[in-house]
Amino acid sequence: MRRDRKRKKKVCAFCVDKIDYVDYKETGRLRRYLTERAKILPRRITGNCARHQRQLTVAIKRARQLALLPYTTD
Repeated sequence: MRRDRKRKKKVCAFCVDKIDYVDYKETGRLRRYLTERAKILPRRITGNCARHQRQLTVAIKRARQLALLPYTTD
């Protein structure tokens, strides 16, 4: 009867930290939103709001262009 349990709603980490703009230079923060295969985690898993998830995606793609983050892993 596990269906009766309610899940705790995930909260956007950027909203909690009151971050207005996701910076592509913060690779440590961006790395948390990548899988071990360097894929971007979806919003339903990370719990980000739609606005910050869009900013996060753009920031990760910019960091990849500048070789701050990998496109894939070996």
